[in-house]
Amino acid sequence: MDMLTKGGQRVKAGTYWNLANGNRVQMEEEGVLAGDAKTRYIKAPAVVMLAAAPVLGLLFAVFLPFIGIAMTVTLVGRKLAEGAASAAAGSMSFGWRPVEAYLAGRKKKEDRAKKADKGAKN
Repeated sequence: MDMLTKGGQRVKAGTYWNLANGNRVQMEEEGVLAGDAKTRYIKAPAVVMLAAAPVLGLLFAVFLPFIGIAMTVTLVGRKLAEGAASAAAGSMSFGWRPVEAYLAGRKKKEDRAKKADKGAKN
């Protein structure tokens, strides 16, 4: 017999646990489980579920430090990536200023240097 069943299936009498929300459904006689095909139930007596609770709690307590480390590494990595992207975006320059028209063309550095030399000689 399969322990995992879906909503809408015809099942025998027993205790069924909804895996999504943890609700217990007690079927006194054969019938159809509530929910659609996406709703999953596991058939297990209350004693089995109560015995599984401490084991699941222990697993959570054991893996909690690793979860914290993974979350910290993810956060630091994301902040570093955002900082690098911001620095890269800040270092880019267009070479022109949007508020200036340049209708007569842009002055070249050589032209400015020649005019500066002429002004210094006079």
